Amino acid sequence: MATAKEIKSRIRSIESTKKITRAMELIAASKLRKARDRVEASKPYAARILEVISHVARAKTEYNHPYLVQRSVKRVGMLLVSTDRGLCGGLNTHLFKKAVSQIKAWQAENIEIDLALIGHKAEVFFKRLPVNIVAYAHHLGDAPTSEDIIGSVRVMLDAFVAGKIDELHLLSNTFVNTIKQTPKSHLLLPVAIPQDPSLSHWDYIYEPDAKSLLTLLLERYVESVTYQGVVENIACEQASRMMAMKNASDNATEVIHDLKLDYNKARQALITKELSEIVSGSEAV
Repeated sequence: MATAKEIKSRIRSIESTKKITRAMELIAASKLRKARDRVEASKPYAARILEVISHVARAKTEYNHPYLVQRSVKRVGMLLVSTDRGLCGGLNTHLFKKAVSQIKAWQAENIEIDLALIGHKAEVFFKRLPVNIVAYAHHLGDAPTSEDIIGSVRVMLDAFVAGKIDELHLLSNTFVNTIKQTPKSHLLLPVAIPQDPSLSHWDYIYEPDAKSLLTLLLERYVESVTYQGVVENIACEQASRMMAMKNASDNATEVIHDLKLDYNKARQALITKELSEIVSGSEAV
């Protein structure tokens, strides 16, 4: 059994750890509110731009943009969004499990895969696997901009136009609530136009032309959806970290309670031993 001094030292150490986890929990809670605000701010843009794309694409039916054309799938691209840092529970683990499962399913159908990774944890994980990584971005911070991810997106867009990939998917975590975050795959290319008959009567006056405008809109749409996935993944990260640190603090409290009981027992045993020695000495005299 450990001595009272050793137990007291362990209690002090765990109390210090609890202070750190509690501080990290509060910081994550503060960042979560800001992250959720960025998620809500990013949603209307993507929804509105898809509506405009629907109008333009339906008005010019004689032109089939490459981003809208379905192809026979022989090679796919995946934009995978993870966190840069750890200490966020099983958030990345669940995401990577879904990614590996999807990759194995494609490989079973003889479909090749190109990966563009956003987040340091994804880079570390997939570099150990036999997969083709064509681009990566990391250390984006808690408030990334679209410029931070545009390089990885552009690599995939160029590959799609060149016919190197036939589909482009986005895999990231979606925010359900503070306790639950789930990985979700989203098909970016080819873009699925909403089936709304009322949109077929819309048209615009184009400058310079419908093709150039549609290209720009589709690229901005892919970029905006990817950016939305990145900021939502950050919100998931902060929520998961907040819960992980709360659990760590609660566990530290339980361990401290148990150690205090052990300390009291050890201290009582020491006192009893000292009293026995005193009594034995008195009897000897």
